[in-house]
Amino acid sequence: MSAKVLGVIPARYGSSRLPGKPLKDICGKPMIQHVYENACKSKVLDKVVVATDDRRVYDSVIAFGGEAVMTSVNHPTGSDRVAEAASNFDCDYVINIQGDEPLVPPEIIDNIGSALINSPDCVMSTGSLEITGDEEYITNNTVVKVVSDVNGNAIYFSRSPIPYPRHAEHARYFEHIGIYAYTHEFLNTYTKLAPTPLSEAESLEQLKVLEHGYKIKIVPAPAQYKAVSVDTEEDLQEVIRLYKERHGI
Repeated sequence: MSAKVLGVIPARYGSSRLPGKPLKDICGKPMIQHVYENACKSKVLDKVVVATDDRRVYDSVIAFGGEAVMTSVNHPTGSDRVAEAASNFDCDYVINIQGDEPLVPPEIIDNIGSALINSPDCVMSTGSLEITGDEEYITNNTVVKVVSDVNGNAIYFSRSPIPYPRHAEHARYFEHIGIYAYTHEFLNTYTKLAPTPLSEAESLEQLKVLEHGYKIKIVPAPAQYKAVSVDTEEDLQEVIRLYKERHGI
């Protein structure tokens, strides 16, 4: 029997820097619709659902023909929201697709999901993209970096540049792409894992997975992949510009 894979898009209406961002218009469609439609093009997903705590987002998704579930307003993280939504469905794997990346290509979802399905020693998988020729970007503490072992499993995630370039010719830097696939069983465990020193110090919840001794598979993205998360009005305008450019508008 083939594995059942559920895609969940967590979408909060509240945002300190861009309130109501799931419903921001991008060339005639709300942002959440762009994310949903791109996710639906994924070959690995059997179902896609939006998990929200706001009736306005829920109603918008239903209006464009999507599937949505209402979740608690008290979830501290997107992972908790995804876990609640996934509890309503029969599935073997769950992929957490960020609700603020309207240009997400379905291929990266496929690659991350397939990597986990084919890695029985891992409980999670996520993505990375090599950073080239931009030292300021490498040192930016809002850009999360990741290093992997020779088998492609995560060693560490950090807001600092890793590795330290003692021998610069050997130093390569990879940005973490925040799409996560989990086994459904582990997702339920993950939300109950106690906070850990490194995850608290870096404010990166995925570190608690490593600190508790679990493995995360890292999936390299194609060089042309461009992740654009919408956190500000400037980000939104850049996404609109890119969308028009790609669609000849």
